[in-house]
Formats: sequence, C-alpha cells, structure tokens
Amino acid sequence: MSDDEKNTMVNSPTSSRSVTETVNGSHRFVIQGYSLSKGIGIGKYIASDDFTVGGFQWSIYFYPDGKNQEDNSTYVSVFIALASEGTDVRALFELTLVDQSGKGKHKVHSHFDRSLESGPYTLKYRVVGWGYKRFYRRQMLETSDYLKDDCLKINCTVGVVVSAVDCSRLHTIQVPESDIGSHFGMLLDNTEAADVVFNVAGEKFHAHKLVLAARSPVFHSQFFGPEGVDLDLDLDHEICFSKPCRYSINSVMRSDGFEYLKEECPKLQSEILKMVAGCEDECSIGGGGGGGAKSRSVCGQLSDGGDANGRRVRQRT
Repeated sequence: MSDDEKNTMVNSPTSSRSVTETVNGSHRFVIQGYSLSKGIGIGKYIASDDFTVGGFQWSIYFYPDGKNQEDNSTYVSVFIALASEGTDVRALFELTLVDQSGKGKHKVHSHFDRSLESGPYTLKYRVVGWGYKRFYRRQMLETSDYLKDDCLKINCTVGVVVSAVDCSRLHTIQVPESDIGSHFGMLLDNTEAADVVFNVAGEKFHAHKLVLAARSPVFHSQFFGPEGVDLDLDLDHEICFSKPCRYSINSVMRSDGFEYLKEECPKLQSEILKMVAGCEDECSIGGGGGGGAKSRSVCGQLSDGGDANGRRVRQRT
C-alpha cells in the first residue's frame, strides 16, 4: 500500500445509543384489622414485607394516624421506602387504594401517566422518599367502599429507571436472489461435466446423473441402486430414446416402481411392454444389436405374468 493510500484511509463511522427505560413491578399490601391500628401514634407506620423491583428491595409504609403532626390524625398517610442498602435509586411510583365494592372506583395516585417536571424521584436507603401525607381523609375512608371487613388493600407499582449504552454495530447484508437455475442451464449449454446423453428421435440431449437422480426415483435406482449403472466409467455412454425407453430394461424391471406397476396396474404395464417390444432393433445401448429381440422376450415373459427370470408373478385385478 502506498503512502498516498495510507493517508486517504478513513475509519468506518461508528454509532452508539443510550436507552433509558423503567423496569416495573407491583406489590399488594393488605392491612387486616385497620381499626386496631388506629391510635398507634402520629408518625408511626405499619410496614409491608419487602418486595423486589429492578433488583432493589422496596417497602410500603402505612400511617394510620398520619405522618404530619399538624394534621392531628385527620388523614392517613402512605409512603414508599427503598429497603436496599447502597446506591440511590431513581424511580416512578403509583399507589392505588382498592375499591372493594367491585365497582372499580379505585383511588389512584400515579406518576406513570403524566410527565414529570423534575423527572423521576430519587430515593435513598431507609429514607421515606415518596408518598402522600394526606393520602385520604380518615373519616371518609372509614365510611367508604375502600374499607371492607375492617380491611384495606393498597396496590403499589414501582418503575425503576435504568440506563444502558448500546454500542453494537448493525451490519446489513443484502442476500441476492437465487440464480442456481441459470447456473444449471449454463452447465447444460456447454455440456460441462455431462455424463448422460439422451438420444430422442436422433436429437441428443446432455444431462447430469446427479441431477437426474435427485429429481427422479427411477433414475436414482438405475444410477445408485445395488446394480446401478456407473456412467462415470464411460462418459460416451448413450441412452437411446428414439422410441419408448428401452435403456437398462432389466434395471427398470428390478426397481420398486416397476414392481408396484406390475401389482397395481397390470394393463398399463402390459401396454408399456408392448411399446418397448415394438422398438426398432437398431435402438440399443452404446451401439450393438439384438436389443429388440431381448425386449420382446422380456415383454412376453412379463405380460404373461412372469418376471425377468421367468418366475410367475401374481397379478391383481
């Protein structure tokens, strides 16, 4: 590489992106015996069991007598606390007081469905960071459908904010359409590696043994069966098709397809053999005569209910 080429080399452009989203999880806190919890004292709470969202532990604090001294127990308070030690966590929250009448009129406080002017809240370990001092007026709560059988149900949803940088390179590879058909056509046009020649009414057609075997179970049986013909040893070997095929008639008669034909379609088999017997005597394999007489002999045996070895074959009607 020349110095000029080195100086003009440019690195391929790269890219990355930062993805920020929330990992959400929910917890239901059931407060059984609400009336017994009253009088616990302002600023004192009942805590739920810890639950995990986004890899962090969380807890719900319920204040039966309220959290704020100046409210004088007029309201109940509900807050969410981070119960995991370590780093601060940014999150969105939702608190729902469940309507137990079945009417679906829940009391919902949510930050998921509206934009936040200052973004998500940041919570510190064991510091009550988010909630409502005046979650619900206590006198109204005790006469509402939210309290049933002295039981309250509070649903809490936490969305932990996580960020990640995606720096993977995206490579687009355009796959061309298949042109294998044209390639096969080129092979036939230039007869490259052709190992079979069909002679049809004096016109020769070159072909490939592997393609024929892949497309036809009869050719597969002839070429690769127990007694298949190995044309690789004689590339000039020709198959004469000037009239119905008489090539390797013994191999055809030993094939599974021919056995099926004898059993299931004896009339069709008989007609085919009559046509084979009518082939011109000069039509032979790789030259040489005597093929017509042999075909007639075979035809006579099979149409009479025998196989190529003279054994009787039971025919179905």
